[in-house]
Amino acid sequence: MRGPDHDLERLAGAAGVAVHWRDAMGREQVVAPEVLRTLLTELGFDVETPAGVADCLERLEHESGQGLPALKTASPGAPVELPWAGSEAELPFQLSFEDGGRMSGIARRGASGALVLPGVDRPGYHTLQLGQAACTLAVAPDRCFAIDDALHGAPARLWSLGVQLYGLRRDAAASIAAGSSGFGDFTALRLLAEQAAARGASAIAVSPVHAMFSADPGRYSPYAPSSRLFLNVLYADPAALFGPQALAAVSARGLGDELSRLAGLSLVDWPAAGRAKLAVLRALFDDFPRNAPPRMHEDFQAFEREGGEPLRSHARFEAIHAWRVEQTRDRSGWRQWPAAFRSPASPEVARFAAQHEHEVRFHVFLQWLAARGLAEVQAAARRAGMPVGLISDLAVGTDPSGSHAWARQEEVLARLSPGAPPDLFNPRGQAWGLTAFSPRALAANGYRAFIELLRASLAHAGGVRIDHALGLSRMWLVPEGASPDEGAYVRYPFQDMMRLIALESWRHRAIVIGENLGTVPEGFNEQIARAGMLGMDVLWFNREGTWPGAPFRAPGGWSRQALATTTTHDLPTVAGWWQGTDIRWRAELGLLAEGRGIEAEQAERGQDRARLWEDLGRAGTVGAGDPLPPEAPVTAVLDFVAQTPAPLLVVPLEDMLGLQEQPNLPGTVDTHPNWRRRMPLPVESLFEEPGAAGRAALLARTRGRA
Repeated sequence: MRGPDHDLERLAGAAGVAVHWRDAMGREQVVAPEVLRTLLTELGFDVETPAGVADCLERLEHESGQGLPALKTASPGAPVELPWAGSEAELPFQLSFEDGGRMSGIARRGASGALVLPGVDRPGYHTLQLGQAACTLAVAPDRCFAIDDALHGAPARLWSLGVQLYGLRRDAAASIAAGSSGFGDFTALRLLAEQAAARGASAIAVSPVHAMFSADPGRYSPYAPSSRLFLNVLYADPAALFGPQALAAVSARGLGDELSRLAGLSLVDWPAAGRAKLAVLRALFDDFPRNAPPRMHEDFQAFEREGGEPLRSHARFEAIHAWRVEQTRDRSGWRQWPAAFRSPASPEVARFAAQHEHEVRFHVFLQWLAARGLAEVQAAARRAGMPVGLISDLAVGTDPSGSHAWARQEEVLARLSPGAPPDLFNPRGQAWGLTAFSPRALAANGYRAFIELLRASLAHAGGVRIDHALGLSRMWLVPEGASPDEGAYVRYPFQDMMRLIALESWRHRAIVIGENLGTVPEGFNEQIARAGMLGMDVLWFNREGTWPGAPFRAPGGWSRQALATTTTHDLPTVAGWWQGTDIRWRAELGLLAEGRGIEAEQAERGQDRARLWEDLGRAGTVGAGDPLPPEAPVTAVLDFVAQTPAPLLVVPLEDMLGLQEQPNLPGTVDTHPNWRRRMPLPVESLFEEPGAAGRAALLARTRGRA
C-alpha cells in the first residue's frame, strides 16, 4: 500500500540513501522515517510534505535521462554510454584530447536508449562536443599505478616506516633555530627519510599534514583539519630556506628560553609550541623579501599566482579567523561569524582582504614555506634511493568550521558527519564531527572538488593512503547533534571516483592505499584489488576466528593485494598490546564494553598473547617451545609480519623503537594525550638505538629493496 512513508523510502533509494542495511552482526536494520527526512533535507530535497516528496521523486526521475553530465568517466577502449533526452538516433561528436589532437565520429543510440560513443584509448581529461552540448570525458587506466610499476616490473616486497610527524624530535639547537623544538617538522621528516633509505626502507607513510587553524593551535587532531587542500604551516622549517635569518628571528622575539623548555617536553604542548613557531614565522615574513635573494621572492610570487582563488580563499579565511579570535576570543569558526563574513564571495570579505592585505599575504607566505619544505622531503627521499618516498594520508573529512567548509559550502555536507554504525568494537557507533562531500554536488560539478583533493594529496608524494576508503562506496552519515546510531548509509559514485583515482595515480606515478577497516560492503575488497588499490591487513585483525585465543593467520596466508602492518595509530603498539597498556587505559577512562571488567579483558589478552607466541614459534621467528617472555617480542613480531607476501610492509615508528603508548585512543579527546606523544630520541640518532638498528637490519634482510 502506498503512503507518505512509501514515497519517502522510494525517494531515499533514488537519492542513494539506504533504507535497509545489514549490521556487523548480520542483522537487518531499517532506517527510521525521521532520520531519512533529516538526511534528505541536508542532501537538498524538500521532504516536509508528501507533495514535496512527490515533486522530488519526479525531479529525480526526470534528471536521470537528461543531457550530458558535467564529467563522464570511461575505461580505455570501452564504448561510452551517454544519457540523451532527445529523439535523435545518432549525432556527430568531436573529441578534443587533453594533450592535443581531435577525434570525430558518430554517436549512435544503443539498446539501453543512451547514445553510444566509440571507445577511446587515450587516458586523460578530454573535451567532448555532442550536438550543442559539451562535457569532460575522463578516460582512466583500468588500475592504479602499483609498486611493481615503481620498481619497473621487479617483484615487490618493500618495507616502510609509519610516522606521526609531530612526534619527531631533532637536535635541540637545530629545532630551536627552526622554531620547531616542541614538535616535528619537515626537516625532521627529511632526515628520517634519508636515514631510513640508507637502511633499506622504500617509503615513509606519514600522518596527515593538512592545514589546521593557525589562530587556534589547540585544535591539533590531524584527522580534523581546516582544509585538505593546503598544509599545516607549523611543519614548515624556515631555516631550510632562510638559514641564519631563522635563528635571528628567534632572538628578535626573545623565544630562546621558551623553545628550550618546549624541547624538553615528552608531550607536545600544542598551544604554546604553535604560538612560538608562528612568532618566528611572523618575524621572518615582516622582513620579507628584504631577507631573501631575488630568486626566492620570485618563487614566492609564482607560488601565489599558481595557487589562484583556492589559495587566496584559504588565506582570507585564516586572516579573518585570526582577527575574530583577537577581537572576540571566539575560536569557534566561520559559522559563528557575523552573517556578512559567512560567504567567501561577500563584499565584506573582499573589503576585509583589501584592508588587511599584509595579513592575508602572511598566510600565503606560510603555505609557500610549507609546500617548499614538503617538496624537498619527497625529493630527498627519492635522491636517497626510495622508489616510493612519502606516502601521504588523506583524512576522510574536514572540520565543519574550517576553511574548506567555508569556501565550498555548496560541495560539502557540513551538517552530516561521516562515522560508523554500532559494531563489535564500537557498540555505540561513531560520529567523527567532520564534513563529507555531497555526492550530488560532486557529480553536478564534474568531480572538481574530488580531483583537486587527489592532486593536493599527491603533489609531493609517491603514494597516498585514503582514510576510510569504504566511504568511496558508501558513507555512514550522522546528522549534527544526533546519536551515531541515528544515521544511514549514503551511496557515493564509486566507479567514477575509482576511475579518477586511477587516472590521478598514473599522472603522479603514485601508489594508492585504501584504509578498508570496519564494516566492509560486500565485494568492496575485491573491487579495490581489481583497481590496483592496496587494502590494509593489520596483525591484530588478521586471525582465523574472533574468539579469545583464535590463531593468528600464518604469514603465507596474508593477502598480496594489501599492505601488511602490525598496528595503526588507533590501535595498541606491539609492546602496548603485550603489556595490556591499552586495556589499562580503557578501564581507567571507562571505555570498556558494557558488562566487561578489566579482569576479563586481561584474561582474554593472556589467551591471545599465548596464541601469538605459539604462532611466532610455528613461523620460526622464535624458538618453538620457548617459554612465554614477560617482555614483548617486538622483533619476532616484526619478523612474522615481514614474512608475508604483502608488496609493502609498514612498520610504525613506535614499533621500530618498541614503545608501549599508541598515538590515539579512540573515544577520547582530552582524557588521553592523543596526537601529542613525542619520540624519546632525536631523528639524528634513532637508528643508533640497538633495538631499532637490529630491527631495521632484519627488515632489510627479510624484505630487501629492489
